[in-house]
Amino acid sequence: MSAAEERVCNPVSDAELNRRWAATRAKMREQGIDALVVSGSQDWMNGTIRWFTGLPANNGYPRSAVFPLEGLMTVCEQGPFNAMASLDGKDTANRGVGKKVFTPSYPGGVEYTGRYDGELIAREINQSGYKTVGMVCPAGMYHGIVDTVKSESKGVKFVDATDMVDLIKVVKSAEELDMIRRTAAMQDDVMRKVQAHVKPGMKDFEVAAFAQYHGQLQGSEQGIFLCSSASPGSPARFMPRAQQARTMQKGDTFTLLIENNGPGGMFAELSRTFVLGKASQELQDALGQVLEAQENSLKRLVPGASCKDVYAAHNVFMKSRGLAEEKRLYCHGQGYDMVERPLIRNDEPLPIIENMNIVVHPGIMNERLFMTNTDNYIIGPKGAGESIHKIPKKIIEVG
Repeated sequence: MSAAEERVCNPVSDAELNRRWAATRAKMREQGIDALVVSGSQDWMNGTIRWFTGLPANNGYPRSAVFPLEGLMTVCEQGPFNAMASLDGKDTANRGVGKKVFTPSYPGGVEYTGRYDGELIAREINQSGYKTVGMVCPAGMYHGIVDTVKSESKGVKFVDATDMVDLIKVVKSAEELDMIRRTAAMQDDVMRKVQAHVKPGMKDFEVAAFAQYHGQLQGSEQGIFLCSSASPGSPARFMPRAQQARTMQKGDTFTLLIENNGPGGMFAELSRTFVLGKASQELQDALGQVLEAQENSLKRLVPGASCKDVYAAHNVFMKSRGLAEEKRLYCHGQGYDMVERPLIRNDEPLPIIENMNIVVHPGIMNERLFMTNTDNYIIGPKGAGESIHKIPKKIIEVG
């Protein structure tokens, strides 16, 4: 094993990357596209850059690729001015990459560097003579990159290739499904460890940090851990790290969302509600309604189903139980993106397709409580099967 291979956490196989590239190039030929521009800057959204290259962007630094109809990719990422590396596309850290170009740009914080990456990408397009270039999810790229690529590329027709790539990316291969199932198993284990660890006197962030630590020990690279505690009769909503300073007391409710990635960088998510004591009947009744709502959507998640229709049926169910209509995103796809298409709501044109990874997390939120239950499901030929998370769907009583 090479040093580069030893440094890459959870690499997908060469066969999997080749599958993605071949499927994409077949569609590019159909649509007359010479090259694609892909760019990301986050650990858990716009995962298309990882889908193409095997490695994610990090920390707000842009990482971009020019993916040609034929030949090796050019990757642009953080590094010194005027640096370039020629590669053969074979080592694990740079599979499919023939050239890397670098620039010390920080468009998220230093505005005047916003054009640097785009200038290098445009130079590659011009030198290669591409005439039709597809932009993949341009809304997720830095504005300076998109604007500069388009203004500096000469005689090029730009098209939006997002849907073309999405339709390949959202349908998971056997290898990807295996990685997703392993992610779910990791999250189950972390939740069980939290169950044995949480106790009165701990701060919310201490539990989240414990969960993150055990996830990373099992190969997780990125993700978020949202949680909060609350006294009886108050809602314990999902809160980010900056709002996790509360100290838990006996009798409190504590809600935890584990939304990290696992082997190969694939995301799933799992949430459960804890009570540091005995759960009230009010909480038990709310969980029962949430699980009914979850099942109402699951039975509709069959191949070919309209997301708009599933969403409408969910709100009919919620109103029939005297509950508020869903205005947030309660059900969606996952993969290299924490939130991936399809979105189960009225603005999503994609239907449900076999081998999608779908998370379903309906919720009840009011002044007295917050209740949800989050699990992932793989869409089979007849619809969603059993949850790939195996931890019981119940309130976890501690002590």
